[in-house]
Amino acid sequence: MRPLYFAPPRSTPGMTQAPPSKVFIKTFGCQMNEYDSSKMVDVLKAARGYERTLDIDDADLVLLNTCSVREKASEKVFSDLGRLKAWKAAKPGRLVGVGGCVASQEGDAIAKRATAVDLVFGPQTLHRLPELIDQTRATLRPAVDVRFPEIEKFDRLPEPRAEGPTAFVSIMEGCSKYCTFCIVPYTRGEEISRPLDDVLAEVDSLLGQGVREITLLGQNVNAYNGVMADGSHCDLALLLHILARFDGLGRVRYTTSHPAHFNDALIDAFASIPKLDNQLHLPVQSGSDRILAMMKRGYTQADYLRKIFRLRKVRPNISLSTDLIVGFPSETDEDFEQTMALIEAARFDAAYSFIYSPRPGTPAANLRDGVPLDVKQARLERVQARIREFGEQFAARLVGTVQSVLVTGPSRKGGSQLTGKTPCNRSINFDGPAHDAARLVGQFVDVQVTASMANSLRGEIVTADARGLLPLL
Repeated sequence: MRPLYFAPPRSTPGMTQAPPSKVFIKTFGCQMNEYDSSKMVDVLKAARGYERTLDIDDADLVLLNTCSVREKASEKVFSDLGRLKAWKAAKPGRLVGVGGCVASQEGDAIAKRATAVDLVFGPQTLHRLPELIDQTRATLRPAVDVRFPEIEKFDRLPEPRAEGPTAFVSIMEGCSKYCTFCIVPYTRGEEISRPLDDVLAEVDSLLGQGVREITLLGQNVNAYNGVMADGSHCDLALLLHILARFDGLGRVRYTTSHPAHFNDALIDAFASIPKLDNQLHLPVQSGSDRILAMMKRGYTQADYLRKIFRLRKVRPNISLSTDLIVGFPSETDEDFEQTMALIEAARFDAAYSFIYSPRPGTPAANLRDGVPLDVKQARLERVQARIREFGEQFAARLVGTVQSVLVTGPSRKGGSQLTGKTPCNRSINFDGPAHDAARLVGQFVDVQVTASMANSLRGEIVTADARGLLPLL
């Protein structure tokens, strides 16, 4: 069998080298999918010399990295595939691939329904892209691999490549919670944690390339249980303490958490690890105990709030975001009011909120949905309006404070304007040194917040002796 990675043939004098093939990737969904798309690029570049392009007409390969979480996800993918027929026919040799969760869910049915498709692969088989390309070119038939080969993907990925001062590191795959509304366990498989040494090696490599902030990823990241060299296991709290000792690492984040696994050790980590981001995304889904039981979430409203109140004791000004589903089958007015009560108590300053829609293959898809659409829409508007108010209040409290900002690049406003992230993961724009603003990219600087806008903050760089005079939010 041909190895996954091999050296390209050497050119000889007088021989014209063909330009590299190019890949265009359209990514749907979560940060895990964004991470997977970046790894697809790494695999294709290492194995076949592909370069990523943002111009689809310049591409030789188009990949749709799909997500099953949104409503009518499959229909949207097939709509895109229909439009790709003309693109593929315009130039011989072009290929079309479908990856991600819809690929796992639909399998070879995608290729049967959409004749433009050449490759179908799941989140756990993206490392086989070069082999699948070879297979479809050799057989002139679609190549399909949507298996769950456990941790094999990480063993066969190229060395990580940094693209700026921030990076994602996936520490586990899959989910074993089987919430009744969620398709993820069926499309990404059971929870599998990467060995601790593998995670640390990837982080160390990224830090050596100038990365200053790491975001740890997993469908249920706080259930991480990586094997250590001595055969014992490392949980997420211990991993955070280990990473905090890395000199080059300025800040660490993690997402997405499940409340059932958000334990005292993780709360204590917020108290004892200054490098841990001052923001937490903790999806609650509903405030009704009855609905939470129907969703099979494994906690009550009181359980959730106890954890939030304890967290706020150790980090009073932490930014807290969540996921909320309104209109779950049989949700009553009382159920919904319990969700509003939870929002009031938790004071979320951001949320991903949606009207429930059934996912084929999930238990909840079989439930009778008797909640009228206009009622669902009215409930969603109330949720979003209240959380927007809390978000505006949170941002307003930042005005006048000094934040340690990781400068991530030039602002879209141009000139010497820079942009970066505060410890609570808010974007902030500010003027850099007029003569050499670019030198600050990848560094932490003290910035005083001067204004809060709808989606970002404004600020001014302050002198070093201002550090610590104002509270960290």
